[in-house]
Amino acid sequence: MPIDPYILLLLGTVGLAALLPARGTGADIASGASTAAIAFLFFLYGARLSTREALDGLKHWRLHTTVLACTFVVFPLLGLAARGLVPVLLTHPLYQGLLFLTLVPSTVQSSIAFTSIARGNVPAAICAGSFSSLAGIVITPLLAAALLGGDAGGFSADSVVKIVLQLLVPFLAGQVLRRCGIEGGRAKRVEQGGGGRRVGGFITRHKKVLGYVDRASILLVVYTAFSEGMVQGIWHQVSAARLGALLAVEAVILAVMLTLTWYGGKALRFDREDRIAIQFAGSKKSLASGLPMASVLFGAHASLAVLPLMLFHQMQLMVCAVIAKRRARDPQPEVIETAAPTAGSRTAVGTATRSG
Repeated sequence: MPIDPYILLLLGTVGLAALLPARGTGADIASGASTAAIAFLFFLYGARLSTREALDGLKHWRLHTTVLACTFVVFPLLGLAARGLVPVLLTHPLYQGLLFLTLVPSTVQSSIAFTSIARGNVPAAICAGSFSSLAGIVITPLLAAALLGGDAGGFSADSVVKIVLQLLVPFLAGQVLRRCGIEGGRAKRVEQGGGGRRVGGFITRHKKVLGYVDRASILLVVYTAFSEGMVQGIWHQVSAARLGALLAVEAVILAVMLTLTWYGGKALRFDREDRIAIQFAGSKKSLASGLPMASVLFGAHASLAVLPLMLFHQMQLMVCAVIAKRRARDPQPEVIETAAPTAGSRTAVGTATRSG
């Protein structure tokens, strides 16, 4: 099974933090840069999200509600159930990280990629991942405050300000700038007959470069978090046996979610394409969103909080890659060319994909 090269970079960053942790003035600089990187990440998230795509996706509200329920209801319930494994299998800090893992939003990129490979409803996966990321900016901190309490820094006025300034304000700024770019482009076309530059178009044209910026920002967040953990000596609390137990628990959680999303979608009478989108969007957790949120919510204790998420991220990629390839080999129903395409058909899906 493939190993995501980015996971190797993350592990290398953890190793660098273990050997050369930021201290003193260096730690202050790294912390400030990490804060700026988190704000920039959420600005890019806001600038990328197409409001039109989101509104169009509301037409498939049953699917999106199902994915949101899996992400923010079923996952947290499994996390709470794992509380019984403390202290036999998991230490309390590792359990807190595991519980936080169950609270973060779903992925966007990998959900789309696996849904496409498995020949599922790609537009639905795009909207489901986008809705989950958007909702997670508000829901994840609220759930963390309710379920983690003081371990996530509580839900004081200071934590509210941090969440608003570092996550919500940059996201909204990205959305506003995107809308201004769109409206400005329309006005220019009306007045001059030409095409104005759009923020969304700029991001699309430079998607690869901005993707590197995304990943570099997350690496900085990881380095800062693990440096603080090394300075405080919290890594002495984790043994190889505890890590093995954590991996086993995460494997069980992933298996339960993959099974529930697939057969639950069938019980709710979704067609095959929709069930594929539900399975891949409803069973995964976002490393890109979770790491910055953990840095804001946990502060100096973020290193142990993000470890379960990093392990789960690689596990879900490896398992879902296998499932997607198997789904792609499933026999497909015959499509009658003369029939008018419906909203749930593969023809409609292809049209929506091209138009998006």
